[in-house]
Amino acid sequence: MGSAGLIEIKRRMKSVESTRKITKAMNLVSTSKLRKARKELAANEKYYNLCHEIVSELMASLPMDYESKFFNSKVKTSDKLYIVISSDTGLCGGFNGNIASRLNDMIENKSQAKIVVAGSKGISYMKRYGFDTVGEYVEIPDVPTVREIKAIYQDALYMFKKGDVSEVNIVFTEYTSPIKQEVKIERLFPIEREGNVQSDFLIEPSLDEVLNSSLDVYFKSKLRRAMLHSKVSEQSARMTAMDGATRNANDILQGLSIKYNRIRQTMITQEISEIVGGAEAQK
Repeated sequence: MGSAGLIEIKRRMKSVESTRKITKAMNLVSTSKLRKARKELAANEKYYNLCHEIVSELMASLPMDYESKFFNSKVKTSDKLYIVISSDTGLCGGFNGNIASRLNDMIENKSQAKIVVAGSKGISYMKRYGFDTVGEYVEIPDVPTVREIKAIYQDALYMFKKGDVSEVNIVFTEYTSPIKQEVKIERLFPIEREGNVQSDFLIEPSLDEVLNSSLDVYFKSKLRRAMLHSKVSEQSARMTAMDGATRNANDILQGLSIKYNRIRQTMITQEISEIVGGAEAQK
């Protein structure tokens, strides 16, 4: 391998260096977005926990014969709705694949599963596993706003009230730490009744209005919590993937550099030998 080999190696080194710049930049962007999303998640957790506490106390104080559409569903259908929260962009390792695989392993009868997908990448994964989607939401912001939450929630609530589904679940990736994210499937509604306790609550203007309003806020906060967990997990997965890609690029560049120097050294040694040989021949 001569000068042509050196040219090819330099071409490869230039290509890898270009890729390394991209992965390093994406790693920095993901780190920044992760920091922002984690801050938003921490604030939302406090809000969600407070909503959960209020709803739990309110429901525990309800009369045993109290009826609500949000309690045990009486519809005859066995169909269930799954709100699958994925990403809009790729290069985040197995983030989307893990979600689709988990859902596929859990659902035995796909004909009874209605899928609503948040995130464009999840759409192709759902179709790959043979799921039919009844709703698709794309271009979800890094910090989901009221608009996205409300749109998804209202569509799910409409299908539940109409009796098209007996249950609505959220499929999302729960963030625990930068190295641990786990796919979770949590029920949104119907909500389980808790044990009845005596309370001295004075509810105004009416029990129905207060309960329905409280549950509406609670369900939206739960959906937003799931979406924020997924966003944090996505950025964490992308940061890890880009960090790994950058380190791999460094290893490849190091290997190519060693190979380049060896070939160059061999060529120089050969040229010196030819010069020495020519000089000896002229003696």
